[in-house]
Amino acid sequence: MRVLVPLSRRLANRGSTIAPASSSSNNNLRRHHHPDPMNPKLTKGWKAALKEATIPTTNAEKEAERVLKMGLQGASSINDKSIPTFSRGELPHFAGINTFMKAPFVENVRDVCNFDATVLGVPFDGGCTYRAGTRFGPQGIRRISALYTPYNYERGIDLREQMSLCDAGDVFTIPANLEKSFDQISNAVAFVASTGSMPIILGGDHSIGFPTIRGIASVTSKNIGIIHVDRHADIQEFDMDERMHTTPYFHATNLPNINAKNLVQIGIGGWQVPRPAVPNMVERETNIFTMEDIEDYGIDKIAEMALDRAWDGCDAVYMSYDIDSIEAAFVPGTGWPEPGGLLPREALKLVGLIAAEGLCGMEVVEVSPPYDHADITSLMALRIVVDALGSMVSHGTMGKHKPIIDKPFVPF
Repeated sequence: MRVLVPLSRRLANRGSTIAPASSSSNNNLRRHHHPDPMNPKLTKGWKAALKEATIPTTNAEKEAERVLKMGLQGASSINDKSIPTFSRGELPHFAGINTFMKAPFVENVRDVCNFDATVLGVPFDGGCTYRAGTRFGPQGIRRISALYTPYNYERGIDLREQMSLCDAGDVFTIPANLEKSFDQISNAVAFVASTGSMPIILGGDHSIGFPTIRGIASVTSKNIGIIHVDRHADIQEFDMDERMHTTPYFHATNLPNINAKNLVQIGIGGWQVPRPAVPNMVERETNIFTMEDIEDYGIDKIAEMALDRAWDGCDAVYMSYDIDSIEAAFVPGTGWPEPGGLLPREALKLVGLIAAEGLCGMEVVEVSPPYDHADITSLMALRIVVDALGSMVSHGTMGKHKPIIDKPFVPF
């Protein structure tokens, strides 16, 4: 067995004149290439702690007034006089109506124009070719979103104070009818986008990737790039004679203002990329990064290259995030799990880097709660969304897309 000998004793045995360890000598032997954790100028942890004091609390104070007004002052035995009788705000996390992050529910969809971003669920799994259940994805993500607060310690931001977010509910999809559901989805996304509010779509299987971007593309004359994070190529023309969840980017890149050269696909690989998709990737010259590319270049470089290609000649970028791009052990609740994907921390870093440049919309798809365990897949999908929002807020790019909205909403 190896015995670890203290440094001072080893030096003494070599004839060193260094005295036995003392408080002062320990300070002299400190490894100065390591940051001092008590120096707020050196560690990100301390910087984050200091930054909290600079974040306003205006909206939190308004929320506290609102919950008391709407929820009735709590019982006289309650010492904390900010607690209402009926749950009407963020707390308690286990109670209340589950909108996304307990954001305001906008029943009249015409009011979404008053918010920076709008969450809309697309409960649809008619495009699934194996395990269904993603129609319950929006419910699952909203349910676990009650766990979170709007404040992120590391970023030093508070979404409640620094942006406005609402939940417009779910799109009325038509079970067993892909094309009618696609029209409904495009209708919903186009309307929200036309108001200037950024659409945040909770899927749903990945077949919705075509109608979502079609909706945004319909209200702008500008070019849009797509960053698609997935283990699967999703660029077949048809699958089993229909536009299933293996096909969205064949049809998306047929739109006049979506060019295949601006489609970036990250994480593609494994044993679930159908061969019929590959000739389309080659012919259309999409940009493809496998997991080995990510290992070779690193997340930072992959994000840099992805942004270069997606933004080249474009005025906005849309992000489509398939939850199965993450290592299957961390996201069991999905229809096509594939081992060997991104680790959660890698995924979050990638999303943050992409979103920092600004997005015109985003979606997270293929969350299937019936196959989930302890809501961990839904939780990961939630984190993808809030990290994207947080990155845009901290980099000042929330709302960057608004100038591209130059065409009126025309119903599909």
